[in-house]
Amino acid sequence: MNFDLGEEQSMLADSLSGYLAANYGFEARKTIVGSEAGWSAEVWSGFAHELGILGALAPEAVGGLNGGPVEAMILMEAAGKALVVEPLMETAVVGVGLLKRVGGERADAVLQGIVEGTAVVAFGHGEPQGRHAPLSVATTAERSGDGWVLSGAKAVVSAAPWATHLIVSARTSGGATDPAGLSLFLIDVAAHRDSGLSVRGYPTIDDRHAGEVVLEGLVLPADALLGVEGEAFDVLIAPVTDEAVAALCAEAVGVLRELHGQTLEYVKQRKQFGRPIGEFQVLQHRLADMFMAVELAISLTYMATLKLGEPAADRGRAVSAAKVGVSKALRFVGQNAVQTHGGIGVTDELALSHYFRRASAIEIQLGGVEQHLRRFIALAA
Repeated sequence: MNFDLGEEQSMLADSLSGYLAANYGFEARKTIVGSEAGWSAEVWSGFAHELGILGALAPEAVGGLNGGPVEAMILMEAAGKALVVEPLMETAVVGVGLLKRVGGERADAVLQGIVEGTAVVAFGHGEPQGRHAPLSVATTAERSGDGWVLSGAKAVVSAAPWATHLIVSARTSGGATDPAGLSLFLIDVAAHRDSGLSVRGYPTIDDRHAGEVVLEGLVLPADALLGVEGEAFDVLIAPVTDEAVAALCAEAVGVLRELHGQTLEYVKQRKQFGRPIGEFQVLQHRLADMFMAVELAISLTYMATLKLGEPAADRGRAVSAAKVGVSKALRFVGQNAVQTHGGIGVTDELALSHYFRRASAIEIQLGGVEQHLRRFIALAA
């Protein structure tokens, strides 16, 4: 199987890596995450206008590049390597993935806003009682005249404090864990804030921001419904969630490469007993084991990415297998990187500690080892 990137894909990887190297170094990132906003509107504008990556996966009709899973993998690996906090995955992967499947005037308008850098989208699906169960949705949407009334809550919605638009799931019919009856709704945050919509934002351990979204009798127009009523899970939520997990694995690859690379450089420089500690056999074995874990994560991510166009069961098995393997690699490589550095490995002054925190967050984001093992077994039965 050929894993080489095409010419345009290589150009995308090189341009993004070059931009991040020039504009998103460790000190610049510290300034961004320490700001009141917690992210950089200037960088976001650069992604849109200088690089055009916010529309990398969007249709050409709205100004996008019409890319697919491989382009998403390229974007997210570069984002992981630079520890980008701006909501690339939430907006450019998940938001675009949902909206381009729906189509229509309203979805296209938001897609165009994403491409131009004026729209930030966050997806609210998980709920307090859910515990990563994709069908555990208690939020309801009821018809009211020509529109809808939504009531419920969404937990840990990544990028919600920055979002101009929210896409939320709600039950229009069916039981508490029934795949049928789930629908998606598009919410213009500015139009509905404090009138049935509230977002309580907070920073996360990995220098990002998430929010608790509460819907209290939120009245939405008829065209807020995305796609066909009651059919959102199989058509929209499930495939885009798998795309998000694969993209998250790609981001993890960028993080893993840095954890291993920075540790390798450290053992070459740090000396004990008059010689670099990298000359000690036990540490050579440790670095070799870390390298093998990184390579395994890369292979699993490639396979999951290439399987995203397969039937649901095949796609799901590949994605869950990748998330299990990548999560294990994140824990193993992250812990060994910190242990090799010693106490300084967990200080804010060292970039490695920030990579370790992001690795710890990715490990459980969108489901950890236990959830994806269960899913893999169920799909393999």
